[in-house]
Amino acid sequence: MQIKSAEFIISNTDVRKCPKEQLPEYAFIGRSNVGKSSLINMLTGRKNLAKTSGKPGKTQLINHFKINHNWFLVDLPGYGYAQISKSKRQSFQEFITAYFLQRPQLVCSFVLVDVRHAPQKIDVEFMRFLGENEIPFCIVFTKADKLNHSGLNKNLEAYKFELLKTWEQMPTHFVTSASKKIGREEMLHFIDDINSNF
Repeated sequence: MQIKSAEFIISNTDVRKCPKEQLPEYAFIGRSNVGKSSLINMLTGRKNLAKTSGKPGKTQLINHFKINHNWFLVDLPGYGYAQISKSKRQSFQEFITAYFLQRPQLVCSFVLVDVRHAPQKIDVEFMRFLGENEIPFCIVFTKADKLNHSGLNKNLEAYKFELLKTWEQMPTHFVTSASKKIGREEMLHFIDDINSNF
């Protein structure tokens, strides 16, 4: 897939105000500072489509971007640690949950995980929430360029071991690096395949 156009459409905290068009949506979510904005910019080939920040918790709204006029990329706030108040974190949780449970256009969620770290309880719990609610998702391992080949394989195996405790098989997953453009073609091809059957 070639990305010919990528435009910001709307930001909000109310799922009822999301675009009404019946276009497939792909939600990007992960813990704060997992490299979500960098990955979105790498995938779309746009330097500043999603705002990157060294400070966790930068994304605080549901952000819709229309890609190639035929699908939406949805940038969601990170879960877990962020330098924001407890009450704001609670409201994040509520509108993120509402988005996942009430958005019929959502065809796949990409759960971003920093491959440098051992499996985190919060990521595993979030995947369980998606599974229990029959929301299709893939795992996107980010920052693969920060590890050597053996370190990368060791951490991927650790995730596989952890997830197979509760899942029948390892969910579809991608290994990516925003700075090296690793995984870009695979992810765009995956999206293209779903779009063609939508």
